Amino acid sequence: MQPSLFISHGSPMLALQPGASGVALARLAAKLQRPDVIVVVSAHWESEELRVTSAEKPETWHDFGGFPAELYQLQYPAPGSPQLAEDIVARLQAAGLPAKTDSRRPFDHGTWVPLSLLYPQADIPVVQVSLPSRHGPALQLQVGKALAGLREQNVLLIGSGSITHNLGELDWRSSGDEAAPWALEFRDWMVEKLAQDDLQALLDYRSQAPHARRNHPSDEHLLPLYFARGAGGAFGIEHQDFTLGALGMDIYSFA
Repeated sequence: MQPSLFISHGSPMLALQPGASGVALARLAAKLQRPDVIVVVSAHWESEELRVTSAEKPETWHDFGGFPAELYQLQYPAPGSPQLAEDIVARLQAAGLPAKTDSRRPFDHGTWVPLSLLYPQADIPVVQVSLPSRHGPALQLQVGKALAGLREQNVLLIGSGSITHNLGELDWRSSGDEAAPWALEFRDWMVEKLAQDDLQALLDYRSQAPHARRNHPSDEHLLPLYFARGAGGAFGIEHQDFTLGALGMDIYSFA
């Protein structure tokens, strides 16, 4: 059975400069059983209601600006899975979570950038599920639980976001992996609560975690973690790292 994963996808430049995260993702792909389909909840598809990509051939969306021209040439031509999209909608609706398919949505960089390092051949079908971010962590736990059974069908469930995400306080000149103390304290608190499976604290992280609002001025990049937790089992750390002084690059598994 597949685990569920939380992947901190970092800057779009990860696709060109994968660094330690690229090594970790390649190692993880080698360890996992090759999935038949991948389902991703990305921080970059915020929505009012749950939507599920159903295109047979989703496009690659370069949903960012100001980066090198080479980055905009990259494509991730993985097929979609309309059949699984319908199954996901049915599972969500059965759990009391209204959802519908979306045949026009392309892959945003929260999906294709980490997948380009995890499965660079782009030959595994991919389905995205949207993120109704205003409903907070509790909804993402529900979505994860509603889709957890797909793991038994060799479907890999991924939440793609970032364990810390304050773009206004990143050091774009930093070349090392040293973390700002406020970012490290928050990351370590989250890891501690995940290891303890303290859902009450995790759901109330904005009040309880140190420097919560400094690390996540808005919480869309942390919410995919709750999807992965809801879909999975025992917590494990696959990779820990920081870039740009305060951007956490952690990867977690829930087996």
